[in-house]
Amino acid sequence: MSTEFPPTKSASKPKVLIVGAGIAGLTLAILLEKAGVPYKVYDRMTELKPLGSGMGFGANVGPLFKQIGIYDEFVRLGKRSKSIDYYNEERKLEHSMDFEKCTEMGGSPGYMIPRPVLHDLLFRQVPSNKIFLGKRVLYIKQRLEDGVQIQFSDNTSAEGDILVGADGAHSTIRQNLYESLKSEDQLPASDDGALPFSCIHLVGQTKPLDPTAYPELTDSRTHFVRVVGNNKPFSWGYMTVQGNIFCWSATRYLDNESSKDDGSFQNSEWGPEAAIAMCEEVRDFPLPGGKDNKLTIGDLIDNTQLVSKVKLEEKVFDTWYSGRTVLIGDACHKIHPASGAGATNAIQDAVALANWISVLDSTAVSKITKAFEEYKAERYPVVMKAYENGRALSKVTATDLTAKISRFITRNLPTWLWNIMLKRMVESRPQVSFLPLVKDKGTVPPTYQPSLQKTLEIRKARETAEEKDPLQL
Repeated sequence: MSTEFPPTKSASKPKVLIVGAGIAGLTLAILLEKAGVPYKVYDRMTELKPLGSGMGFGANVGPLFKQIGIYDEFVRLGKRSKSIDYYNEERKLEHSMDFEKCTEMGGSPGYMIPRPVLHDLLFRQVPSNKIFLGKRVLYIKQRLEDGVQIQFSDNTSAEGDILVGADGAHSTIRQNLYESLKSEDQLPASDDGALPFSCIHLVGQTKPLDPTAYPELTDSRTHFVRVVGNNKPFSWGYMTVQGNIFCWSATRYLDNESSKDDGSFQNSEWGPEAAIAMCEEVRDFPLPGGKDNKLTIGDLIDNTQLVSKVKLEEKVFDTWYSGRTVLIGDACHKIHPASGAGATNAIQDAVALANWISVLDSTAVSKITKAFEEYKAERYPVVMKAYENGRALSKVTATDLTAKISRFITRNLPTWLWNIMLKRMVESRPQVSFLPLVKDKGTVPPTYQPSLQKTLEIRKARETAEEKDPLQL
């Protein structure tokens, strides 16, 4: 058992300030609520708008969703997924990547769900009096001995013992933290500089459509379609979800020079952008689907209220914490969406961090730092694997020679090798130690989860100590 978190006579739970009411921040808030840890959530948006497209989740979050009591509603809101189907511009199927075995291996089926729907599900689990909107962070002050302070643009402030930056790829918390570290010559060179990106993404989701005009909407399984352009730097596609809705996207691949020079998109990755020009550029791109199999991206655009144009940054930062401040989700790792693992890893970050915060019984910065060290040690290797997988999978839908070779290899993978890849996809299935554990039904055992096992040992030691001396704690 770790000696860094011994029982103490006067337990004092740290107060946690979470900046960012996205998927990472809300998941952490839910878990801290369940663990009885005091917290508050702040977000710069005055209202949370339903931007974004579809997301896929499966065994990697199944046990956790069951622990916190949202799994059944998640299943009802989602649509079962089986494969990703790749087409050419003639609307002919070229090959499929079948993920059906993940259900047996991981013990939970995969589901596709619109990002706004999942966000709403998580948002409803957090008491409304603990979420504060319209709170744009100006700067933070860390006082290692007695806490951390956030100053907001509305002349209000907040104080706590731990600050969690869950505010996305363009994290204000990360920028404040890194500026401070840089001024002290403590910021690694790898963390100094702009986020690199090589793709621009146009995303949206349609209003509910008439299934007689779009028969694929009636299927009980998700249709997950990608089309690779012929001699054009684009791929595009959609996934069908509950409610007769298409979640769609179009991706433009940039050359190295463009990715360095393009400064057109400075706002948050999910903020609304002026996307009219790109919409016009892609609207005639063909898709399989529709009553006469003549669907185009334009048909989906015309039935979409909000379209976002975003950069697909790719980077895993080396600095995840300092003092009383820690980063989770896109604030410390931005993974290409081709991996399908960005949101999953954000959720799993929250699990590991919540496990360690839940056993903190002191506000001393030394103990908080130890918890942060354990959190990063667990999550960093998993995130790096997802990052590399995302880069590899993004090549499948790109348009250069390397991408063509990648697609050829993917189509001709032997079954045994594909099964190994699927196994690696479902191995990480974390749970929290402060809620009843869920029996895992997967044929592939979950990987060892340090934050779960170590904090279970800490809890057991404290229970044993209290049984021997009820007055000790």
